[in-house]
Amino acid sequence: MSWKWIFLMAWRDSRRSRSRLFLYISSIILGISAFVAMDSFKSDLQRNIDSQAAELLGADFELSARATPTKVASAFIDSIAKLSDQAAKEERFVSMLRFSKKDESRLIQVRGLSSGYPFYGKVETQPQDAFQLLTDSSVVLLENELMLQFDAEVGDSVQIGKKVFTIGGSIIKMAGRTSFASSMAPSAVMSLEAMAQTGLKQTGSRVEYFYYFKMPRSFSTEAFVNANDERFEQTKLRAASVASTKENTGRSFADVTRFMQLVGFVALLLGAIGVSSAVHVYVQEKMVTVAILRCLGATAKKTFAIFLVQFACIGLLAGVCGAALGILIQYLLPFVMQEFLPVALSSTISWTAVVQGIFLGFTIAVLFALLPLANVRRISPLNTLRVVADLPKTGFDVLKVSLYILITLFLIVFSRLQLEDWTQTMFFILGIFVTFLTLYGTAALLMFLVRRFFPHKWPYVWRQGLSNLFRPRNQTTIIMLSVGFGTALIAILFFVQDMLLTRVNLGNSDDQANVVLFDIQPAQRAGLKAIIEAQGLPLMEEVPIVTLQISEINGQSLQNVVADSTLGYSANAFRGEIRATYRESLGESETLTDGKWVEEVAPDDTAAVSLEEGYAKRIGVKIGDALLLNVQGLLMPAKVSSFRRVDWNRFQTNFRMVFAKGSLEEAPQFYVFMTRTTDESQSALLQRDVVRTFPNVSIVDLHSLIVVLNELLDKIGFVITFIGSFSIFTGIVVLLSSLMISKFQRLKENVLLRTLGATKKQIRYILLSEYLFLGLFAALTGILIALLATNLLAAFVFEAVFVPSILFILLLISAVTLITVFIGVFNSLGLLNKPTLTVLRSD
Repeated sequence: MSWKWIFLMAWRDSRRSRSRLFLYISSIILGISAFVAMDSFKSDLQRNIDSQAAELLGADFELSARATPTKVASAFIDSIAKLSDQAAKEERFVSMLRFSKKDESRLIQVRGLSSGYPFYGKVETQPQDAFQLLTDSSVVLLENELMLQFDAEVGDSVQIGKKVFTIGGSIIKMAGRTSFASSMAPSAVMSLEAMAQTGLKQTGSRVEYFYYFKMPRSFSTEAFVNANDERFEQTKLRAASVASTKENTGRSFADVTRFMQLVGFVALLLGAIGVSSAVHVYVQEKMVTVAILRCLGATAKKTFAIFLVQFACIGLLAGVCGAALGILIQYLLPFVMQEFLPVALSSTISWTAVVQGIFLGFTIAVLFALLPLANVRRISPLNTLRVVADLPKTGFDVLKVSLYILITLFLIVFSRLQLEDWTQTMFFILGIFVTFLTLYGTAALLMFLVRRFFPHKWPYVWRQGLSNLFRPRNQTTIIMLSVGFGTALIAILFFVQDMLLTRVNLGNSDDQANVVLFDIQPAQRAGLKAIIEAQGLPLMEEVPIVTLQISEINGQSLQNVVADSTLGYSANAFRGEIRATYRESLGESETLTDGKWVEEVAPDDTAAVSLEEGYAKRIGVKIGDALLLNVQGLLMPAKVSSFRRVDWNRFQTNFRMVFAKGSLEEAPQFYVFMTRTTDESQSALLQRDVVRTFPNVSIVDLHSLIVVLNELLDKIGFVITFIGSFSIFTGIVVLLSSLMISKFQRLKENVLLRTLGATKKQIRYILLSEYLFLGLFAALTGILIALLATNLLAAFVFEAVFVPSILFILLLISAVTLITVFIGVFNSLGLLNKPTLTVLRSD
């Protein structure tokens, strides 16, 4: 076989088809660009996390506790401080902030810092030296998102608790904080001395404690953490180092980057299917050329090699173009993702990703082109004498079977390299197979139903347009698959967001509370009730809450559980504080699943407690087990009497522990009130009066929760849509290339219709109706898949009821149909102006 002759023939044959060949293969360019961009982004993110881990933590070493450290824990913390070069402390809790100028309130996170922190990195503020003002206990710094939300300015007054502060500046960037986190849960930063003056640290206040250390260079933080792991368990302290911050932050974004890579890969597969279909039609058009070459003595292998060389070269070019486009997209991604990232992202070209992208484009182009090219071997010299040139039917073909196996193995190996886990790889491959099979099956089913129930009584132009979808060498199914995939992706994103918002909005029904007031001290109950009643609002719930910790389970302490893992109890059971309540009956969101509900116990009896079943399972507790509880310094025995299933999605007070009446009445406690407001203005009025009178009381209302959730879903939805747009645009390119492929077929049909007496107006309506039906069926395919997928997500992931929006479905179907019609009509410009004889002679 003379490869020089083969390359020369491939070059000569491609002269009139190079633009078409590149269009056929262009559907994988977007997939390659997506893969290169996402893989490079992953490398950039990990590199920046590694280089900025110390700035993320702000220290070499961090200890944190969810409750006030014990004497033993405090002594341990002091011993570490003596080893360090510098030490700092931070306290955090949630409270209300009131803007005096507008008399508006917002639930925020209050952060009290000692001087010196952060030891690494810079706090960006406006004005630039504002962070130095924290030495003044009358100054507070607010995160920039909070300042913008309430149109606040430097020098304005705000009230937190009992104390009025002056805004000293806004925080633009701080260690470990993202602008996304700031917009969802904004912070106010002050000195520890100023925090103490707010009067907010009272009974029931949930305060988190953080201790930061800058260690000498000779100090091995990792060795110290490993050596004292058991001691951290015993003192209920959590440790974090620069190395663990790198690992945890990288792990947090691993799923995101993996998702981004897989989206690029799916877009590539979608384009590859389009390539395979395009090559199939291209080979059909080249049948006469192949037959002539066979007549002139060329072997089947040589003619096969000619077209293989063409698509290999075009595939290599597509890989290079895709990699170049991927580099451009890589530099665009930080602008899209920066809001969600805790590090400043700088981009550099990942040559590994570029080489992989070029190789991937070349390999997929060749593999998926080989399937239709295999038919070239079956074309005989007699095809030059046949009027209708169709590819010969073949039976069992060893080469095709081998190609299917090779493509499957390639997909498995490549997916394994991306996911780094065989189980996830097999599920991903299975998911891809099921998705495309479902898309193809739905499209084929729609076509079958149209042919089965063909509207014979419709006007001619509509019947002809519908019949064109079944013409020889049609691209109907592949267009429906590609456009349907993009439609399904958009619809699923909207359906999920709408489902989540609908579930939250259920709290707006007339019989449910939508405002919760918490951190209410016993002496404030009467005053708060008076405010609620004065505004004509109902007090729907009044719930006492007691803060406690588990000290022992069946006589086993944390030390015993850590030392002996065979006991079966989780060490997490002893960490942190638990918010519990007491009452006689089950709540509306609770269902008894095991044991017996105890309504009341005598003062001298052992306390009876009911546990949420999931919590009980996690900590390893069974019915009848004995608990020893630390109720703010006093030890109280209790017995597990029952388990409950709790609907945590309800906007009401739910607890992991509920005690029988008579168990906790004498314990220090605070209260939660729940009421209902009719609109945002009434809620704002309630917040204003409560914060003025009782500044320690915090308020959450469902109206603001819905706004926050909307913002959250919009931002996440934008990122997912941006990433998924590669698949959507790939579908559009497949649509465009498929229409271009069949353009000559349409041209011949139009000429024949004109020869038979059809007017240009009729032909225009035929084309319009064809594209209209094509877009409509593609949109229906995507909608059906989206409805199926969202129902599965609702049942197995979100455990919610899914009710699709009919208006959105109609709008999306209309939009997809109009886009398809526009692309089709644009592609058909000039078809009607071709001279009839010229077209007939060219055939």
